[in-house]
Amino acid sequence: MATLKSNELMTEFIRKIVPNAKDDLFAGITVSLAMIPEVVAFAFVAQIDPLVALSGAFIIGLITAFFGGRPGLISGAAGAVAVIFVAMISEGHAKGMLFDIPVDNMGYFYLLACVILMGIIQIFAGVFKLGRFVRLIPHSVMMGFVNGLAIVIFWAQVKMFSHKTLSISENGVKEYINTFMQGTELYLMLGLVALTMAIIWLLPKITKKIPASLTAILITTFVVIFSGLDVSTVGSYIIEGGGTGLKGEFPTPNLELWQNLPFNLNTLFFILPFAFLAASVGLIESLMTMNLVDELTETRGNGNRECIAQGAGNIVSGLFGGTGGCGMIGQTVININAGGRGRLSGITMALTLLTFILFTDKLIEQVPIAALVGVMFMMVIETFAWSSFRILKKIPKSDAFVLIVVSTVTVVFDLAIAVFVGVIISALVFAWENAKKIRARKRIKEDGTKVYEIWGPLFFGSIAAFNEKFDIKNDPSAIEIDFIEARISDHSAIEAIFSLVEKYQAAGKKITLKHLSEDCKLLLHKSSPIYKDIIEEDIDDPRYYLAANPEDFSKPLGEYKF
Repeated sequence: MATLKSNELMTEFIRKIVPNAKDDLFAGITVSLAMIPEVVAFAFVAQIDPLVALSGAFIIGLITAFFGGRPGLISGAAGAVAVIFVAMISEGHAKGMLFDIPVDNMGYFYLLACVILMGIIQIFAGVFKLGRFVRLIPHSVMMGFVNGLAIVIFWAQVKMFSHKTLSISENGVKEYINTFMQGTELYLMLGLVALTMAIIWLLPKITKKIPASLTAILITTFVVIFSGLDVSTVGSYIIEGGGTGLKGEFPTPNLELWQNLPFNLNTLFFILPFAFLAASVGLIESLMTMNLVDELTETRGNGNRECIAQGAGNIVSGLFGGTGGCGMIGQTVININAGGRGRLSGITMALTLLTFILFTDKLIEQVPIAALVGVMFMMVIETFAWSSFRILKKIPKSDAFVLIVVSTVTVVFDLAIAVFVGVIISALVFAWENAKKIRARKRIKEDGTKVYEIWGPLFFGSIAAFNEKFDIKNDPSAIEIDFIEARISDHSAIEAIFSLVEKYQAAGKKITLKHLSEDCKLLLHKSSPIYKDIIEEDIDDPRYYLAANPEDFSKPLGEYKF
């Protein structure tokens, strides 16, 4: 039975990848080429061996491609996560003692433990279905996120027009110094970048059967090799950063982790803040990338499944000596633009990356950085939401403000922080705007009872405006408050009603509440028995039955009591 089930799953998997297999294969190869220099750059940022980052990119990319909730999404060792680990690795080196015995490279072992804990946190996020909260991200935040990301990627490519040299100070502190290119070297770099971009732009106009990005990388590489141009390549880029080249072994479990790392509460408390922050940043970037792919492909991914896959990828990466990672929006956009839509593109990327590391390291080291920069520049042009300039004056000012703020924070600080800021600002604006929508119609019945007909949302933000509607001192002896066009949204609103009733009763006046929702009535009845006489239940009003329980539309219209 289990064999039959696994065969059915494999058949379904093959059925899904076959229709777009060619495009997925070429897209995966293209992305793997663009992945290498970026992952290596992130390794330098985190001050770890490039092979550690490349191993992590392979493992996380493969697992999320197989099991993730968004086919076409590319994951790897991302920069936002790498930045978080910098301080931890540095502090870990300083804590490099095991039972009073010095341990070399202790920060690396703390990194692996932190990556494993990061993955566990992400799995819990998926199990508790926290991935659904990505739906709360407004469109203005998405546009700001995309624009800011495009600027960040552009600036990262501009930095490629410089040389990295390792400088070691007298006290042993390592520092990478960038020297901008000049003269012939700069002109060659610009020319090769322009050639790459021109091929990517022109080739689809001639034929779409050949992947433009991969073709551009290959042509530019051949031009450099056969003309003997002395330009910066992937190999020279790694060596300039202090690496020894792209060669390694198939990732295997890192047994030194269990031998050298002290497993105690001190270790847990040390890595937990970094793990939680890395898990949060990783999930935000992954879910935002998933959202973007949803929009580009007009399909919907599964956020909770993606959380679990990201977590599993990070756990395995940590166990096998790799660094942490998440969804990489830049590489994902390259994949989508190259025609990658299915899981096969992500699988191809991971396997091609591993192949490059194991067998073709000397070939991939000959790829000019200019070719990869050209691919990334074209991606920036396609990623940036140029329409935001056109609609900036047409959308609400609050949305325009959020768009600009998110773009700015993304560039200055971090993508995850930008999303947090954008969502918070949007939520505050929404609450403020809805707080102003509370209204009260006032009328006097024939028997002298004053009626307040409330409409609009009653929640924590609108309570002050709600209380201002009532004139307790000058109102007649009988008051009726009708909530048929209002919605009681939270506990603060219920407390406001409770307080209002107390004030009217303290003034010796009779108050009646009508058309309250069922949940609101239940809470008020629990708070005090006096509400049995205050809340009017039997109302001869056809609107009441729908208002009291707006979700109950199961009965035919004729069965309602009108």
